[in-house]
Amino acid sequence: MSRAAERILIVAPQPFYEDRGTPIAVRQLVEALAELGYAVDLLTFPIGKEVDAPGLRILRTANPLRFTEIPIGFSTRKLVLDGALTLSLWRQLRRERYACIHAVEEAIYPALVLGRRLGVPVVYDMQSSLPEQLRKHRLLRGSLVQRALRRAERWALQRADIVIGSAGLTRRVARVYPATRFREWRFPSAFAQGSDAEALAIRAELGIPAEAPVVLYTGTFEEYQGLPELVAALPMVTAAVPDAFVVLVGARPSQAGELLDTAGPAVPAERLRIVGRQPRDRMPHFLAMADVLVSPRLYGGNLPLKIFDYMAAERPIVATDIPTHRSVLAEDRAVLVAPRSEALAEAIVGLLRDPARGRALAVAARAYAESHFGWARFTDSVDELFREALANGR
Repeated sequence: MSRAAERILIVAPQPFYEDRGTPIAVRQLVEALAELGYAVDLLTFPIGKEVDAPGLRILRTANPLRFTEIPIGFSTRKLVLDGALTLSLWRQLRRERYACIHAVEEAIYPALVLGRRLGVPVVYDMQSSLPEQLRKHRLLRGSLVQRALRRAERWALQRADIVIGSAGLTRRVARVYPATRFREWRFPSAFAQGSDAEALAIRAELGIPAEAPVVLYTGTFEEYQGLPELVAALPMVTAAVPDAFVVLVGARPSQAGELLDTAGPAVPAERLRIVGRQPRDRMPHFLAMADVLVSPRLYGGNLPLKIFDYMAAERPIVATDIPTHRSVLAEDRAVLVAPRSEALAEAIVGLLRDPARGRALAVAARAYAESHFGWARFTDSVDELFREALANGR
């Protein structure tokens, strides 16, 4: 039987496609499966750009309330579309037979109920721990709700045929349900080289002199990313390196003002640039203009995809010393610090004042990424995952 005859159903409760974490990961999975020759149906939300890949069909849920945007994290809009996705999944499984269901995040619950009834193997794509992600929400942080969420997480880990999780979740999964057949994602780094000319053009757009040091963050502006701590570090950075700029890329329209409101008068606003979300193909040019790349993340077991791109960009990295970052970073390829503004500032200043050290760390990070996070290695890991999953269904 050819692989094209083995149709995979991916269930992704996110806008697809958008240039942000999980949709980027899902797109990479789809492209790897296409390269391997599988036919793929992607059941997803009714929002996002179309993507072409051999053998891919995108199936979108209904949008009865005509949403045009879904924020990251828990929201009423996401709950509504999760309900529509569950109904669409039930209908789709009645229409077609699949060799495997690959369920992303909370889609694992209806996928397990329906997939087990039909005898279809189910892969749980655990991009994050749901109890951990939801514990900061005021309606979901209570002890009773958290206990229920932890039980639901254990139920999914116990029943999925295979669990594949974001780097950094290994210890949590082992603690919650040690018998889980767990695999860890190693997403491919983006090795596209940024253009010096484009990087200079971006500096000009932002009003940053060509020779001024740039400290760059890219990604979402959610609470767990630790951006207030990075902004609070700016006065200490500019006191030591007066011509330095901090650039934050990835804000939604309301978030720039919110971040500035929390920054306070001590932050030199003229040295801070907040940029909206950018197309993924433009990001190598932003990375190319940076002297230091920063990930000030406070918590969370899911490793941000930007770390893979940071390493490939061959720029020195400052990251908070949390288990998630430690899953791919170490002292020989990054500066790892406590998640506090003073520690971030000290590390950034140290690298700006010692470019030789920064260069050595950057080269080591790039070499590690080339060795561990290339596209061929990622495709091989996807091949192994689905060979194992499909063997469970035979």
